[in-house]
Amino acid sequence: MTELYDVAILGAGPGGYVAAIRAAQLGLRVALVEKEHLGGVCLNWGCIPTKSLLRNAEVVALLERGKDFGFTVEGFQADYGAAVERSRKVAERLVKGVAALLRKNEVQVVEGQGRLLGPGRVEVRLNDGGETLVEARNVIIATGARARAIPGVVVDGERIITARRALERRQRPAAAIIVGAGPIGMEFAHLWRTYGAQVTVVEMLPRLLPLEDEEVSAEVERAFRRRKVRSLTATRVLGAEATADGVRVRVQKEGADEETLEGDVALLAIGVQPNSEGLEEAGIALNRGWVVVDDLMRTNLPGIFAIGDVTGRLPLAHVASAQGILAVEQIAGMEVSPLDMDAIPRCTYCQPQVASIGLSEAQARQRGFDVRVGRFPFLANGKALALGDHDGFVKLVADGASGRLLGAHLVGPEVTELLPELVLARAAALSPEQIARAVHAHPTLSEALMEAAHALLGRAIHI
Repeated sequence: MTELYDVAILGAGPGGYVAAIRAAQLGLRVALVEKEHLGGVCLNWGCIPTKSLLRNAEVVALLERGKDFGFTVEGFQADYGAAVERSRKVAERLVKGVAALLRKNEVQVVEGQGRLLGPGRVEVRLNDGGETLVEARNVIIATGARARAIPGVVVDGERIITARRALERRQRPAAAIIVGAGPIGMEFAHLWRTYGAQVTVVEMLPRLLPLEDEEVSAEVERAFRRRKVRSLTATRVLGAEATADGVRVRVQKEGADEETLEGDVALLAIGVQPNSEGLEEAGIALNRGWVVVDDLMRTNLPGIFAIGDVTGRLPLAHVASAQGILAVEQIAGMEVSPLDMDAIPRCTYCQPQVASIGLSEAQARQRGFDVRVGRFPFLANGKALALGDHDGFVKLVADGASGRLLGAHLVGPEVTELLPELVLARAAALSPEQIARAVHAHPTLSEALMEAAHALLGRAIHI
């Protein structure tokens, strides 16, 4: 290619393709290099297909509770393979939509393996053979990350697997060992348990969902215990090996003897490692493999930015997208501000759902704030009772001195859909008083947000 682009983007995940579209909107000429699938892991093997499967699980769980709602279903069978097939179709539809958006915005998609040579130069080994050179005034690295393995444990793709392979399997496991109790591990634990699998979750840290507020973790652990999901927290994995008909995982809980767990599959969900191979040779500064960037996503080399999981910051699709927009708006000469990482929403789509933003109560106290907390249980919410889904609560954390909302922690029905109100409230510097004064429709789940704000102010109405 002899054409000089304004920006070349390595990777078409939710960071890369969003950056490409925004850049094109701003009148920039864009080349987007992708070796595999538009949409990256999120659309193809992560966020989207898992949410499709979890919707199936929701329907299965509802049908199994038919007696509670006055109906019976005879001969009911849940076809896990059909659920997986539906998830693939959902993913494929969205990927086609991304391709159409890129065409609409006249983004040049280059299908192949890109390699950064230095500022303004990307070599691409084309999927259909041969090589080409993409030259651009600016480059955005959006190469993402891949599942991290446990040292000494061989991921064979059959018995010891990562999330991508788990999403391909047409049969649910009979007995699953899930290593890692973060969002991915907990979502698969919920999914497989709903379809009848025996599930054991192993977490090295002291609690499930260890990055969430402690009260939220405790609520989720109670819910999983009622569903007979075994949780081994403060437990290390010593080793794992595939057998002729399953897998053995050796673990040791803090202060206890070694134990061997047996199942037919072990899912490793312990985080990610960066796809940064070859970048150091091009002069990009790395820290333990992660691309080093400043608050505006600039690397150490002029004209080169990095966004998304490869930077080692919060590995979420919506973070990558926001970072991509931030990068291209700088390239276009717009005035920008750094992302407030404390204002990033976080969601886990197990049952009960978990959603949060900002500081936990413990983090707020550690930072020296005059902490005030307001809680409201869904058990006291009319809509939740009507839905027959009333586990959990809303918890707001605020600074008593300034009235500023520091964090929000939700666990319960559809809380991932309730969180945006609090994201907007925090972004607009709204106080709990303003949230409480805003009239919320009745009956809605969102009333729990208003009620929690009232509770924080010491004037709870319905508890």
